[in-house]
Amino acid sequence: MNKIVKYAALGGLLFNIAACKTPVLTQRSEKVNLPEAYANPVSALQNSGKLDRKEFFKDEYLRALIDTALANNQELNMMLQEIAIAKNEIQARKGEYLPFVNLRGGIGLDKGARYTSQGALEEHAEMKPGKEIPDPMPDFAVGAYATWELDIWHKLRNATQASVKRYLATTEGKNFMMTQLVAEIANSYYELLALDKQMEIINQYVSIQTDALTVAQLLKISTRSNELAVKRFEAQLLKTKALQYEVNQKTLEAENRINFLLGRNPQHVERSSGVFEDLRPEIVHRGLPADLLQNRPDIRQAELELAARKLDVLVAKARFYPSLGLTAGVGLQAFNPVYLVKPQSILANIAGDMVAPLINKRAITAEYNNANARQIQAVFDYEKTILGAYIEVVNQVSKIKNLDSTFQLKTQEVNALSQSVTISNSLFKNARADYLEVLLTQREALETRFELIETKMQQLTATVNLYKALGGGWE
Repeated sequence: MNKIVKYAALGGLLFNIAACKTPVLTQRSEKVNLPEAYANPVSALQNSGKLDRKEFFKDEYLRALIDTALANNQELNMMLQEIAIAKNEIQARKGEYLPFVNLRGGIGLDKGARYTSQGALEEHAEMKPGKEIPDPMPDFAVGAYATWELDIWHKLRNATQASVKRYLATTEGKNFMMTQLVAEIANSYYELLALDKQMEIINQYVSIQTDALTVAQLLKISTRSNELAVKRFEAQLLKTKALQYEVNQKTLEAENRINFLLGRNPQHVERSSGVFEDLRPEIVHRGLPADLLQNRPDIRQAELELAARKLDVLVAKARFYPSLGLTAGVGLQAFNPVYLVKPQSILANIAGDMVAPLINKRAITAEYNNANARQIQAVFDYEKTILGAYIEVVNQVSKIKNLDSTFQLKTQEVNALSQSVTISNSLFKNARADYLEVLLTQREALETRFELIETKMQQLTATVNLYKALGGGWE
């Protein structure tokens, strides 16, 4: 078992994963290759995951939304209560290896049987000459009693340390939830900006198609076109107008998704308008692989859970050994409350005992085996968390690079089709192009502009996700 724990140590596990030929970051600082327009003053040697979220997110509306969510999100507030519970668990465990002192008071009445040896002896016994012992005999007592289990095998101290580790792990779990929450809000915010831009483009195409319908109607009047062309242009215009309602619904859902994360009722989400085309993904540096171990809260959480499981094994193992306990008491006891103030009523005792399991240790053995199994589980979870973190970073870096190439090609495609719309409309007015060519060109141009917006939104979200994957956003 010690070998397993050593294998899961910070450095050893990192080299083990690298040896498995899993795609991991190389031992040098690299950055995502983006155009010069994306330049950012972040140092090439700095891991972007260490940036404060207020430095990474420049939009004031977005930063305000994030701050509100971190204060009001119900799930995050529930996690804060989990942290409070874990902190109280530390106090409970810490108190177990300190002496327990209790105050005790009691009143009783004792009547002995006459035909017993004790009753026969007490029948003519006198407290002092001429004064017999009362029958029945009252009993009044007050005192302090202490019990203390000596932690000679560090069973209680290890249990306390395990609680500390779990408290710290819960704190890291809260930090990891914060990174998830920040990324989700940022991605939804960029989706809102993209939907606003889509609505702007739809409105532009409604205007273009309305003009095309008017031209078709005029050409029909002059007998240079027919009713079929008019109906096709009218149908295309109605289809584009229907997109407005679809985008409105998506916008409402995106706003309410943000409102839910902010813990507030449905309402309009304030945001920057008309800036989507000017947005540029931040350049993101991924730094050294070891930075992930320091930055990612979920990795630190898994590491602390592993340390806690190791201590659980030691606690379970200590149950096989003898336990040594001390008990002591001091107080006053008399059959009459008047005598409680006299020195003769003082009583005291102290005793020690040692208890060790001898026969039928199945429950202890089972708990020890379970503790070992849970420790192995923690090792695998730690490995899985690190491996998942590296793969997440590699995937997002690759996605940013590929989306950049896609965005450049889509931009050229949109420019070409935008010119085609103008040309096709001009040719149709002069009866040199068929209405089908105009409709097809308009449809392709609209779809391509939507795809361009979608690509840019994916660029922005991929940048946010890489920032999150590097451990950014929780501070």
